[in-house]
Amino acid sequence: MRKLRMSELNRLSVSEFKEEDKFPFRIALDEVRSLLNVGSVFRTADAFRCEKIYLGGLSPTPSKEMRKTALGATESVNWESLSDGLGSLETLKNEGYQIWAVEQCEGSVDLRHWEPDLKQKQIFVFGNEVSGVSDEVLAFCDGAIEIPQFGTKHSLNIAVSAGVVLWDYVRRIKA
Repeated sequence: MRKLRMSELNRLSVSEFKEEDKFPFRIALDEVRSLLNVGSVFRTADAFRCEKIYLGGLSPTPSKEMRKTALGATESVNWESLSDGLGSLETLKNEGYQIWAVEQCEGSVDLRHWEPDLKQKQIFVFGNEVSGVSDEVLAFCDGAIEIPQFGTKHSLNIAVSAGVVLWDYVRRIKA
């Protein structure tokens, strides 16, 4: 077995990525504070051809330090900073998006049992590293998805959570 060379990976250029069809989902970050976490989410969003990222409240916008983690994904993935938080989720819901918090809360659905409407556009909301998705934002959501965990912490890093949920969703679309 050998590692593939960069030329063998068939990666898109930034301009090609921007022209390609995206999977019908967006990401909303609710007060995610860490530059490294936001950069990692950009990188994951690029990997799964996300339409757009919303940076809610105090979530940092792309910077030189973030770009190191994002590996250029801040240039390929569309994004918007929402200084008023994620209040615009209501508008997106009216545009036909189904909104899912990725959160451990009352009524959350185990990711293994989640059955999204694959014909409807989705928004996945990931919350603050300590306090999670805010109660105000949870009120806008159509539901919550919980990633099953079997250790003692029952807490995943937000960037890891994004990778798990987005991979699962894209896998379902591509099936």
